[in-house]
Amino acid sequence: MVLSEPVTELLRRWESGDNNALDELAPLLYKDLRRLAAAILHQERPGHTLQATALVHEAYLQVRKLDRMTWQSRAHFISMATSIMRRILIDHARQRLAAKRGGDNAERAAIDLDRLPAGADPNMVRLDDALDELAQSHPRQARVVELKFFGGLTAIEIAEVLGGEITTRTVERDWQFARAWLQRSMSRA
Repeated sequence: MVLSEPVTELLRRWESGDNNALDELAPLLYKDLRRLAAAILHQERPGHTLQATALVHEAYLQVRKLDRMTWQSRAHFISMATSIMRRILIDHARQRLAAKRGGDNAERAAIDLDRLPAGADPNMVRLDDALDELAQSHPRQARVVELKFFGGLTAIEIAEVLGGEITTRTVERDWQFARAWLQRSMSRA
């Protein structure tokens, strides 16, 4: 993922009320969004009913509703899209759990956070709750988890998305800290 000035310029035009700018942005960002969606869905259980294309389209529809957003860069857009995709998946998981007999208790399998982001079928609702809790006291570390686990971004890309304010080594330390924190939190649940 390369952050580019033309995308930033189009984001600024869209922010200023030029709706045609968003239509010009879509093809420029689709490949990145599709890659993010595929990475996010790779973390889901086998046979997930959402497909990457559907996730991108749903995220795109929600992004279109962000009419008062001040866009800083392509990285900011990708970061926001990752958050939106996370919310879509968590809402989908919550609906699925609510529909099952036994509700949340039906999926109490242990989550092996040592295997994140490559672990198979973690209970996304429990992970989301723990991540929200982490964000209260350690927002940057929670953001790193969101971008790495849900967005499939590398340490270099995460540092870039976070505005270059941190190094890739800091991203790696934040990931290690957050993973340990989440393990403790989720083992208590």
